[in-house]
Amino acid sequence: MARDGARSSFWSAPRLPLLLAVAGLLIAGRGVGAQKVRVEVELEAYPNESVDLRCQFIDGGGKTKLTQVSWIWEPTEGQRDNIAVYHPFYGQSFPNLSFKDRVIFLHNNLENPSIRISNLRMSDAGRFTCEYATYPSGNEQGTTTLIMLAKPKNSANVVTVQAGTKAAVVAQCQAADAKPAATIKWLSSVGGNHTTSSTNGPDGTVTVRSEYRLVPTPADDGREVTCMVDQRTQDKTWTHHLRLSVEYPPSVSIEGYDHNWYMGRSDATLVCTAEGNPQPTTVTWTAASGPLPDSVLVDGNKLTVSKVDDAVNTTFICEVKNKHGAAKDQITTLVIEALEDPSSTGIVAGAVIGSLLALLLVVALVGVLVTRGRRQHRRGGGVDSVAAGSSGIGGSNSTDYGNKARLLFGGEGKNNNGPAYTYREGCDNTGTLTEKANDFHHHLHHHPVKPSPHDILLDEAERRKFDDSLEDDECYDRFDGGNAFPPTYRDQEAVYLDDDMESQRDGSVISRTAIYV
Repeated sequence: MARDGARSSFWSAPRLPLLLAVAGLLIAGRGVGAQKVRVEVELEAYPNESVDLRCQFIDGGGKTKLTQVSWIWEPTEGQRDNIAVYHPFYGQSFPNLSFKDRVIFLHNNLENPSIRISNLRMSDAGRFTCEYATYPSGNEQGTTTLIMLAKPKNSANVVTVQAGTKAAVVAQCQAADAKPAATIKWLSSVGGNHTTSSTNGPDGTVTVRSEYRLVPTPADDGREVTCMVDQRTQDKTWTHHLRLSVEYPPSVSIEGYDHNWYMGRSDATLVCTAEGNPQPTTVTWTAASGPLPDSVLVDGNKLTVSKVDDAVNTTFICEVKNKHGAAKDQITTLVIEALEDPSSTGIVAGAVIGSLLALLLVVALVGVLVTRGRRQHRRGGGVDSVAAGSSGIGGSNSTDYGNKARLLFGGEGKNNNGPAYTYREGCDNTGTLTEKANDFHHHLHHHPVKPSPHDILLDEAERRKFDDSLEDDECYDRFDGGNAFPPTYRDQEAVYLDDDMESQRDGSVISRTAIYV
């Protein structure tokens, strides 16, 4: 029991690393002593390139005699073929016909029988052994493994599919004739999955294929997926972006109707907008009421009405087609009466503005005139009174009532029963002669007077004197509907006969009853 325990303690964990290290040194020392042929353990090469297989014999004591050297190719386990032989007396030999024109010795001696293989093929991969025939130790050899590498031929493509309800292959990615085999990955923003398969070639290469699948919909058309390929011979990942191609029947809509098709409009337009894959190429316009009106012009997907009238008060239909189907849309246009011609809007606006400006100008002018008249009235000091004749009529002054009555007579010293003329001056300082019939003489007192040889009208200076004291708002017409006399004399007529006139010393004649203003 004690020995078992001691044995267990000897092989315990603390002493195990030391024993392993000693065993490794013994194996390495034995290998160094046995290795007399120096070669490279492994080499990598590419098709159509060249590779140098180095070999050198190492004789530590110089007691080994070299007879010849041979290069043996082992493409597979158990198959050995001599491809190159060198003998000091018999020279070089290349027994394998597949290497005869592609293999040469780099140095023409036994101590360094390195060879070069040109125009490499993928089938050249395998084990190459440099073997010496020696005396007295026999044969000595060293083996180099040649790994043939092939860069993949990468490609990716989109598979055009029709939108449907079943999963379909929409994209493919391939890394062909690669050695070692490549790996393929997918990067995608759409739902789906992928499957990968590989195929071995006769020369040791491998072709890897991957397919991306999903249930295609119209929304997937144009979306992006990315194929990524990794392989030993590539410095970085190969990537290729693909845009999916999903075909589907068209969809259509009519645009451009603004609900303002008034009579006479000339720029009414409808546009038939269609989407589909492939893009629809056939566009047909029709009207529900029958043939298109004569005022309608069609240019592809665009319909233009040259002049809106009752004929376009209808329903327009647009139909589009592609290889997967057809679609149509319709719109009903309503023609309304034009309230005004839009082209004359500027003219109307200008006329309105001009009228407003003119009205403002008139109002301003009237205001100025009224203000001026009131100022003149204040300067006149009220209503003037003028006595009739040199001593007045009846020895008293008469009041200014705003109008002047003056008589004209035909003959001197005659009782003129002809027409009497009354001169009335209005509020605007304009005078008119009015004919009055003499049949109103019974309202007046008859006083025979001697008519004056000159006109009884007041002179211009006198008229101006009284005009200055008049104002628009003091006219007596406002009291009596246009009656020129003040309210005290409303019952009197403004017509005077010649017998009412009285001659004065200065040669003038005046009326006994008329009031002069």
